[in-house]
Amino acid sequence: MIISRAMTKNPIFIHPDFSVNDARALMDKEKINHLPVLDKNDNLVGLVTMKDMIKAGPSSATTLDIYEISYLLSKLKIEKIMEHHVITVDENEVVEEAARIMADKNIGCLPVMKGSLLVGIITDTDLFRVFINAFGARHPGVRLVFNMSEKPGQLAKVTGAIAEKKGNIVSFVSSEGDDLAHRRGTLRITGLSRAEVEAALEGIPGMELEDIRDVL
Repeated sequence: MIISRAMTKNPIFIHPDFSVNDARALMDKEKINHLPVLDKNDNLVGLVTMKDMIKAGPSSATTLDIYEISYLLSKLKIEKIMEHHVITVDENEVVEEAARIMADKNIGCLPVMKGSLLVGIITDTDLFRVFINAFGARHPGVRLVFNMSEKPGQLAKVTGAIAEKKGNIVSFVSSEGDDLAHRRGTLRITGLSRAEVEAALEGIPGMELEDIRDVL
């Protein structure tokens, strides 16, 4: 899946001269944790997060009262606390690359660009939705995890056995196995009972069932 299909389109944004108070109020109203910052020419110049907002506030040891704190934050501009060196991603990039960047950089979102134009934002929440869809988590049926030899045609044996029994595979996810000679597969199947799936897969060479369960 490419990012343009998973991102939040036309994200809410602010300008550098927004006050911290106004930006925080906007985040609370829209129930979001990230705001791209655009200049007057709609160029992306920064990014501010809820974590930045919290850091901008006074420490718990402050002697200021709530009115003094509110006044100071109303004068503090976003350009003073935002991240200026923003990591972005192209709208035609794939979602797993966005996930890799976010994990490697320990960040919760990436502004999505079309050339120099901001067209979206992809967040960890968006990636959770992709994860749910990839695993078919909303489909009741039978879920199984199996290890298979890293050989051509091995997966076809498994899926062919399911198809022969008229089972419908609604999701398949492949991941690294315990060693270089194996891969781990996760299938979600409808149209067959757990017992029927177990019987269909019994005796397939190079395949070891790790887990199987009914899912609602």
